[in-house]
Amino acid sequence: MPSEVKFLSRFYGIVDSSAPIPPVELARLMLDSGVRTIQLRLKHVPTQDFIEAASQITELCKAAGAMFIVNDRIDIALLVGANGTHLGQDDLPLEAGRQVAGPAHLIGISTHSVAQAVAAEAHGANYIGFGPIFTGGTKNTRVGQGLAPLGEVRAAVKLPIVAIGGITEATAGAVIEAGADSVAIISDLVNSPAIGVRCRSILKALDDAG
Repeated sequence: MPSEVKFLSRFYGIVDSSAPIPPVELARLMLDSGVRTIQLRLKHVPTQDFIEAASQITELCKAAGAMFIVNDRIDIALLVGANGTHLGQDDLPLEAGRQVAGPAHLIGISTHSVAQAVAAEAHGANYIGFGPIFTGGTKNTRVGQGLAPLGEVRAAVKLPIVAIGGITEATAGAVIEAGADSVAIISDLVNSPAIGVRCRSILKALDDAG
């Protein structure tokens, strides 16, 4: 049986390659601000650079008592001793990932519908991502799912849900109230002139949510 997972903060911090500062520095800012779940998502970088960043962030997360998830690269996650891996619909299949990683390694799955969420739960995911919730964000989403589909997914599965896509500090509380256990906020954070201050403000907004 896969391990149970409980997010250590309602803010699911994603260290994304779109950020204007290096990944390790961004992770340190997030952790110093109180974020306790970090995902490393680096696109189009050399594998060695990915490994070096993941290794350093693993140590930072261990020191802070935080959960560390690697996006896409289950090989790197296992190599550096991360807590888990997050897989998309077009990445390594969940069943194959579980065979490689074993039951203790957390595996999250990106989903975009109730059917995908139900399938992820049935096949042993530890948590799901759901979105995109709103327009905009790092992927410049033109059509968001909205809050109603998030509520439908919440009613369909028992797994923890990370909502993602165009979420800002101003909308984060409503996303939690709609059924998410945690929210990923990228653009609204990394585009801030004071990332640490914005991080703490987001955390407070989420703590104040229903």
